Order: sequence, then structure tokens, then C-alpha cells
Amino acid sequence: MPYYIGDVIQDNRRLIARTPEKFEETGVHVRLKTRVEEIDLAKGAVRLHGGEQVPYDVLVVATGATARVLDIPGIEREGVFILKHLRDAIDIKRYLEEKQCRKALIIGAGFISMEMAEGFASRGVKTQILYRGDLPVGRWDPEFSRVVLEELEARGVIFETGVTPVAVEEGKEHRLRVLSKDDSFEGDIVLCALGVRPDTTLAAHAGIEMGKTGAIAVDNFQRTNREEVYSAGDCCEVYHRISGEWVNIPLGDIANKQGRIAGRNIGGKESSFAGIVGAQSFKVFDLELGATGLDESAAAKSGFDPVSALIWSAPVARSLNVRKQRLGIKLTADRASGRLLGAQAVGQAGAVGRINTLSACLWAGMTVDEVGYMDLAYSPPFGGAWDPIHIAAQALLKDM
Repeated sequence: MPYYIGDVIQDNRRLIARTPEKFEETGVHVRLKTRVEEIDLAKGAVRLHGGEQVPYDVLVVATGATARVLDIPGIEREGVFILKHLRDAIDIKRYLEEKQCRKALIIGAGFISMEMAEGFASRGVKTQILYRGDLPVGRWDPEFSRVVLEELEARGVIFETGVTPVAVEEGKEHRLRVLSKDDSFEGDIVLCALGVRPDTTLAAHAGIEMGKTGAIAVDNFQRTNREEVYSAGDCCEVYHRISGEWVNIPLGDIANKQGRIAGRNIGGKESSFAGIVGAQSFKVFDLELGATGLDESAAAKSGFDPVSALIWSAPVARSLNVRKQRLGIKLTADRASGRLLGAQAVGQAGAVGRINTLSACLWAGMTVDEVGYMDLAYSPPFGGAWDPIHIAAQALLKDM
């Protein structure tokens, strides 16, 4: 959706995976603008707004996630948005055009904030990010986060640190003003990009069991504690193959896989979801970032003895790196067993591709020694004879 707002995608219909009409062609009846008010497990029915009872033999709870919003005065003002649904993206783009916005304020510094900073800036809208911390994208190593900050500043995006918004009011030079404890910031549009939380209200009220994360607890077949009730997507937990714990990671690819597993089991073809390794990626201007597995903090909490190494290399062979591009890779492993636990990467090219490779290594349970000598396709336009993955693994081995 940030790419629709930034005009990279100009037709919002390209963001619709399947229309109600397409669903109907396959025998799936879709009821839009229909709110479920209650799940009655005893009756095996859901109650809709207006009182209609719809019975079920099998129920799938796929309520997704809700955007986190600030509970401060003025947050409901015109021009203050979240970005969760396609309708939000359409409204934001229309507002930008109709109000001829000159400046945007983004509260938060995660994935959506980074992508929207690029989207606003690409439209010629001056952009200012307001963040309570010191560096963007906190999952990444601070050295990599500083690279992201440099990229933002090079593109004219202002990054304000130590900001805790306390109110939104009418502005003077621009339409809106965000007040913090010590300062104020004006813009014509405000985007709250503070992440999401699982939407479990219906399930919790019905008595469906929640996991430790606060999301719906499921097994590897996507079943809840009720045999006839399944759950899939951002509202439920998923098994993390590295930590060995059930987690909640709201990403579309995970939701799609869980939905398919649930469907196959409901249809009579028993299927188990093997879990995830936590792979994520995003792009901000000319920089791509990827991460997978556990960082040092998460690894320690999961009972490992983590050790890490961070290296800088190039996405292509040194002889072809005329643009002097840099690629950073960080690997984390368990000191005792040598098992690879996680990886991060940042660069103008090649970062996400390496993370995908390292995700496969995590999936296979490889050790750092195995990663350091695994067979990768070599060609100077794509990397040196020793790929940055090899170099990072060899560097880590020296510290183990």
C-alpha cells in the first residue's frame, strides 16, 4: 500500500488479491460490510450485527490485527491516519491530492514508517519522522540502523528522536500540529505507524484459548482448543523453529500459509505447518534490509549462548564494484553447538537475497561451519568467489 500512495502502483485494484466475484466462481460466498458480534460455541453459530444467527460446522477465526493508535487528545482529527487496510491507503492518497499536502508527519520508526517516508517523499511531500527512541528499525543492529538513518537524511527526511506525542491540534503554518512534552511539530497530514496487535476480541469473549503472546493459541494444524474452531493469520500464534516457542509475527506470507494449512485440514487432507524462522525484509529508497532468526537478545532469552559477527563486503565481485556499493551482514550463532541462530543484512543490493539463503540455512538447522563452506553459485556480477555469507561465517568462526 505504501507503493500505491507513492504512485509506484497507480491502480488500487492491483492490490486486491481476489474479488468477491472471483470467490463466488469457486463456490465461496462473500458477505461484505457484515459485522460478527459474537461467537456462540455452545450453539455452533455466530451472531451478526442485527441479530442474524449463522450456524457452522467448522469455524475459522481470521480476524487479523488492529493498528496501534495513540490515546491522546486530537488523534481523531481530520488528516490523522493509520495504514492498515486498502481503504486507508485510498483515503490517504485522496487526502494528499485534495488538500495539496506540503508536509507529512510520521509517528513511529518501523517498517511502515520507512516505506511511507519513501512514499511521501517520492510525491514531493516534505517528511518528518517522530520517534521516541534514537534509531529507526529497532530489530536491526544499531550499526545497520545508522545506515538507514543516513539514507533517510540523504533523501531529505527529518528524523526526530526522543519524541513522545501528547496531543494533536490545529496547526498554524500547516493543517496539524503534534505536541510532545518538550516541542511541537507541524504537518498537513499525520500518519500513526506504531505497529499492530492481534485482533482477538471475538475469540477471547467466546472462550477460545489465548497463547502467551496474547494471540490465539493454535497447534500445527491451525486448530484452537476447540476441535471445530481453527484460526489463521495475524490474530493467532505460529511456531518459531529456532526459539522453539510460539510467537505472533503479523506478516502476510505467514498468514497465507496458515490459511492454506487450515483449509487443507478442514477439507480432509491432514497437513501440518512446520513453522517459521522469522524472515522479514523491507526497502527504503535505495536501501534494502532483511533479517531472519533471532538476534542476541532473543537468543539469550531462548536459552542459547549467542555470539555474533558483523562484516562489510560488496554485493558483487570487488573487480566489478565500480559503484562502491556496500553490503553488511551480521550472523548470530550458539557458542556451544555452533548452530546458526539468526542473520541480518543491509545494502543497496543483494541484502534480501542473502537473507533468503540464510533463512534456508536456519530452516535446515545448519552450523556456522557448514554455512562457511556451503556451495553457492559464483559469478562476478553476483558476488565474489567467497560470498559475503562465507566471509561473515568465517569471521564468526574466529570468535567461537
